[in-house]
Amino acid sequence: MKTITIVADDKVGLLADVSYILGKAKVNIESINGDVVSDKSIIMLSLSDAPKGKDVLEASGYKVAEVDSIVLKLNDEPGELGKVTNMLSGGGVSIKNVNMLSKDGKKTVLSVCVDKPKKANTLLQDYLLAQESGF
Repeated sequence: MKTITIVADDKVGLLADVSYILGKAKVNIESINGDVVSDKSIIMLSLSDAPKGKDVLEASGYKVAEVDSIVLKLNDEPGELGKVTNMLSGGGVSIKNVNMLSKDGKKTVLSVCVDKPKKANTLLQDYLLAQESGF
């Protein structure tokens, strides 16, 4: 899965502008996470067409980074996230970003960006829900 991250000056209407640009380009937002740190907005998006989304946002003046992420499906119970993060850290893999995509009481689906995606895929093979081709 490709995830894009926008870092922009925080302002009223920022998300409205980003979503309008993507909608006009017929790019669907699959998941979103946003935060404000000091005076900067950080918006992380999983899109139906990440390269196109990145292009149209950059053409509109936004700074956009595109990263690969792996999608994991875990049992929704205490300690499961700890198992996964310990497997990664024990294998020398650093987590750069994690987003919860869904949770239904039985399963939790996470998108995880790491510094070594190939190694993470090997370590977490039993948890993989989806992966970007080429890993």
